[in-house]
Amino acid sequence: MTDALSFDITSVDDVAENRDEVVAAVESHAGTIARELAILQGGDYGQETFKTRRGKWTLKYEAGALQYLRFKGKSGGETYVVSTKQPPEPKPLATAMQDYPVFVEAYNEHVESLDGVLDDVPTEFPAITTTEEIVAERDQLVGTIREVANTIAGELNRFDGEYGTFTQRVGGTRWELKWDGPQVSYLRVGGEGGVYLLSQYEPPSAPDVRELAGDFVGFVEAYNEYVDELEADLAQVSFDGTN
Repeated sequence: MTDALSFDITSVDDVAENRDEVVAAVESHAGTIARELAILQGGDYGQETFKTRRGKWTLKYEAGALQYLRFKGKSGGETYVVSTKQPPEPKPLATAMQDYPVFVEAYNEHVESLDGVLDDVPTEFPAITTTEEIVAERDQLVGTIREVANTIAGELNRFDGEYGTFTQRVGGTRWELKWDGPQVSYLRVGGEGGVYLLSQYEPPSAPDVRELAGDFVGFVEAYNEYVDELEADLAQVSFDGTN
């Protein structure tokens, strides 16, 4: 069995402690910059890079809090002075910290450069035309279409089942009415991905109503023709073996 090694090993505790103190102080100080940038840029997430004579600093923030502060020197190499992973090595940290006051000055100059940038922006704007009349006309027309569609739904419910769909082509475009009981569930124009002229959710846009309302007459006529043909077919049925 060999004797225990007898030479001394220098402790790194003091160096690590000093490093951690510096990083904590920078994290607190740069965290204030991060919050100010988040307010200035109007978002919780982002980053900004500031150039100095020795290199450039990149500060990233998330949810308004400092995510990392990175220094990249012109001579190469980069140091994450603050990060969510591991602390930096003491020597690169010391090099970066020599330039930290210049980074703060660059940030201050950036903010000061924006002073007065909104002075000439007008705060009086043209009057906004209300859509109240257009919406009222839209709602009135859609209400009339719904009344007619509910009548059709009631008839389809009476002779074609409790629920289902009725489809016709008007001018080459597919119209589909779905009913559930005596009420229309939707009236869709154009197949899957088409325009819902009637639905259980939001009303159609005024331009869509303007474009499709005229063809709704054709859809009603197609429904009437369908009923007339159905009645004609039923009229030919006989129970005595003759047609």
